[in-house]
Amino acid sequence: MLRGRGTGWAIATRFALDQREAIDDGWGSLEQAVDEQPAGQPTQIIEERVKRILSSNDSPDISFDLSVNPYRGCEHGCIYCYARPTHSYLNLSPGLDFETRIVAKVNAAEQLRVAFSRRGYQPALLNVGSITDAYQPVERKLRITRSVVEVLSECSHLFSVITKSSGIERDIDLLAPMAARQLAAAYVSITTLDPALARILEPRAAAPERRLRTIRTLSDAGIPVGVNVSPIIPFINEPELERILEAAAQAGATSAFCVVLRLPWEVNPLFQHWLETHFPDRARRVMARVRDMRGGKDNDAQFGSRMTGQGIWADLIRQRFRKAAARFGLVRQRVELDLGQFQPPMRAGTAATASDTGAPQQASLF
Repeated sequence: MLRGRGTGWAIATRFALDQREAIDDGWGSLEQAVDEQPAGQPTQIIEERVKRILSSNDSPDISFDLSVNPYRGCEHGCIYCYARPTHSYLNLSPGLDFETRIVAKVNAAEQLRVAFSRRGYQPALLNVGSITDAYQPVERKLRITRSVVEVLSECSHLFSVITKSSGIERDIDLLAPMAARQLAAAYVSITTLDPALARILEPRAAAPERRLRTIRTLSDAGIPVGVNVSPIIPFINEPELERILEAAAQAGATSAFCVVLRLPWEVNPLFQHWLETHFPDRARRVMARVRDMRGGKDNDAQFGSRMTGQGIWADLIRQRFRKAAARFGLVRQRVELDLGQFQPPMRAGTAATASDTGAPQQASLF
C-alpha cells in the first residue's frame, strides 16, 4: 500500500489486451520490488477542455436529472468508489491512476453558460459532484467548482452538491444566499465515525469529526444539509449506522440516505484486495454478506436493486436505517427547490424573475 492512497495497485483496465502479474522468480526480486516502492505518489493534474459539461441521467434510482462533474478521478482515494471504472475509458488504471491522475475540466463554467444559453433549455434537478467529489483537494488551487457555482448563482439555477470535503465551506458566500431562495442544498457523506478506519477507507477525505463540523457550519449558515451514509459495508462500517445518523442529526443534518456497497468492474478486485489486506479475519464473511444482498453475485447492476440490494439482509439494513432516521428526526423528506427562478446567462443580473414566466415550479432533490 502507498502512504496516503487508497490503493497502490495500478490495476489494468478491463479494456487492456495484455494482463501482467508480478511473480517471485526465486531470487527475492518480488519482495525487493515491494520494499522499493516510493513512500508516496504525487498527484498529476491533466487539464482538459470539454465540449460539454452537463450530463443527463436516465436511471430511476437517482432523483436528479442533470449533473456537473468538474473533475474525473478523485484524490480522496476511497477504495469503494463506484466511479473508479470510469478511468478505464481514459486508458488509465481505475486503481492508483484514479487517485493520482486527476482530469480537471478547466472550461467547465464556460460550457455551463453555453448549455444554459441554448434555445429551449429547461431547468431541471441538477447535482454537482455526483461521480467524483467536486471539492477534492485539487479544488483548493484550481477553483473550478467555485466557477461552476458562480454560474449557477448568476443564473438562479437550482442545484445540490454532495461531498465528503470541508472545502465546501469556502463557498458558503454563494451557497447561503441561494439556499435562502430555495435554490441550493448540500449533502455530506459520512461513512464512519472511526478516524482509524477512515484513514484506510478514504485516506485523503476530511476526517469524520471535521465532516460533522462542516454539517454544523452549513446548517448554521441556513443551508439545508443532509447526510449520506454510503456505502454500507457489512461488518466494516455497517455496525455504526445508527451512531452516524445520530451524530449527523446532532450536528444539524435534517435528512439522510444510504446506499449499500457496490462493486462494479475493477472496483471488485480492488476492494477485495483491500479487504484481505486490512481485515483478513473477516474478509470472507464480508463478501458472503455482500453476495447475500446481490443475488449470489459480487455486484448487481440492475436498476431498482443496485442501490439497495435485495434479500433479508438488505431488508434489515433498510429497516434499521428508517427506524434510526425517524428516531433522530432525519426523515427522508426531499428539500423543496424552486425551478422557476432560472434566468439564461444573457438575462442573468436583470430584473427578470420567476413571475415573468408564470408561477414558480417546485421540485424536490434527494
